[in-house]
Amino acid sequence: MGLGLTSARVGKAPPRLRRTVLAATAAAAIAVTAAPASAGTSPSGAAPGWQDVVVTGSSADGAAQAVSAVGGRILASLPLVHGVAAQLPRGAALDPQWLVAPQRELRVAAATVPAGAGSSSTVRKTLGLPENGDEGRGITVAVVDTGVADVPDLAGKVSDRVDVTGTGRGDGFGHGTFMAGLIAGSGAASGGAYQGVAPGAKLVDVKVADAQGRTDLITVLRGLQWVSEHARDVQVLNLSLSSGSPLPYQIDPLTQALESLWHRGVTVVVPSGNDGPGAGTVTSPGNDPVLLTAGGLDESGTAGRGDDTVGTWSGRGPTWQGDAKPDLVAPGGHVVSLRSPGSVVDTSNPQARIGSDYFRGSGTSMATAVTAGIVADALAVAPKLRPDSVKSLFTGTAYTAAGLTRAAGAGAGGLDAARVLAAAPDWRSKPSQSQSDKDNQVVGRDAKRWAAFEKAVLDGDGVAAEAAWKALSPASRDWAARAWAQLDPAARAWAARAWAARAWAGAGDEWAARAWAARAWAARAWASDDWAARAWASDDWAARAWAARAWADVDWAARAWASEDWAARAWAARAWASDIWGARAWAWLPEA
Repeated sequence: MGLGLTSARVGKAPPRLRRTVLAATAAAAIAVTAAPASAGTSPSGAAPGWQDVVVTGSSADGAAQAVSAVGGRILASLPLVHGVAAQLPRGAALDPQWLVAPQRELRVAAATVPAGAGSSSTVRKTLGLPENGDEGRGITVAVVDTGVADVPDLAGKVSDRVDVTGTGRGDGFGHGTFMAGLIAGSGAASGGAYQGVAPGAKLVDVKVADAQGRTDLITVLRGLQWVSEHARDVQVLNLSLSSGSPLPYQIDPLTQALESLWHRGVTVVVPSGNDGPGAGTVTSPGNDPVLLTAGGLDESGTAGRGDDTVGTWSGRGPTWQGDAKPDLVAPGGHVVSLRSPGSVVDTSNPQARIGSDYFRGSGTSMATAVTAGIVADALAVAPKLRPDSVKSLFTGTAYTAAGLTRAAGAGAGGLDAARVLAAAPDWRSKPSQSQSDKDNQVVGRDAKRWAAFEKAVLDGDGVAAEAAWKALSPASRDWAARAWAQLDPAARAWAARAWAARAWAGAGDEWAARAWAARAWAARAWASDDWAARAWASDDWAARAWAARAWADVDWAARAWASEDWAARAWAARAWASDIWGARAWAWLPEA
């Protein structure tokens, strides 16, 4: 069955430092690892000579103006990500302040559907829920998926529907209906045997994929934009999507839109992906450290927890940016939920049918839906819990078993609904201090020294800049050594080549003058009060963008920053982050 939709996404404009450096790293990653969908494959059907893109920056209106200025066409306004969906003439270039993410075709990924013979899931028992219940009353879950079919177990459950695909009501693929049943199915057709985990909850059907399970970046963004506009009526969002996005999560449109909803009070649950069992197989948006990421556990056909294991298909961390994921695991192997009769999944897998109303499948999509349902249950008994507290509650009450360890890919352990519901009314989250928090404190304590370093850079005084650098605390220099981006090896190599070829090729006085004038990096980023106030103190980003262990290898940055011979190498940092470099880096993006 499914683990989810494949996608990537852009979010609201981060502080200038984040945008400048991460936009450059994104250019590197895209140029090395991904090519945009061609005009013929994009579901939105860009005409020859045009390219579908998502443009984000300071505001949706500003992005629209930037697109119009180069003769582009606006497809949709996306205030959720401070941007627009657009068509640009091929070869058109926007100012580097605008991040341009190419359109991609996205598809519901198919996990193996187990044969009809064999054990079935004991989800409610494994979670510690009674055989029958009415959990989740008063809570609404948005199911952003392939649609939700009208089937008996969901009668009266769907409070609203929106179709951003233009393909009409229903679920021609069968994935969204399965998710909806795991969340809120009544179990009416099975005498309660296959009841969902939050049967008292309401659902919102946000259809973003067609009958073949296909969707695209812009369509998914439009669906999330609708949720944003109705966020007061939605408490939980289930997004069973998986993507091999080349973009860092800090600027990936998908993750940034989901973070925006999270900060507005919508608890977002996403999968770790079905690319396991190797390390580093967590996919986007499950790689975002803010969101609640569910991996999949296999119950081994019993309600007992001692034999629970992480599914071999479940994605494991760490992510390519170094974050530990998933946050926990929930039942996702051999689970039973609702058929969408006549759908692609249904007709392609008749062996997985159980009677006339149900179906069996495996994947982290299922684990995500189960987790989203328990979030609804928790909010029903503790409606004031914010998303951060919900995440802390779930990870703080998880159970462990021999097969559910962090090393095995289980995160905090297995989802324990009984403990969650018992603890929820009195839960007060007290998150442990992360490396990001420690980095924030380090840089904050050195603020005056960073300001001196900034002034020296702006004044073009290399001697003073080197002295200011050496005056920084060892912890600050260590932070800076880790700071220059968490790129994969290919992107690091590309960045090093781009820097060497483009920066030092013009290393005369003119280049040096322009490099020193990199005010976007120095004035607005490193040490200005504006940057410090917005970037380090905000919930938007924290320091995870810079938690880079990768740069400590032979490539360049950690050695350059930590070197005593700082002045000779520091030019690269300015060239990296200047608008001049950013403009050149974006020129490397393939046209299509």
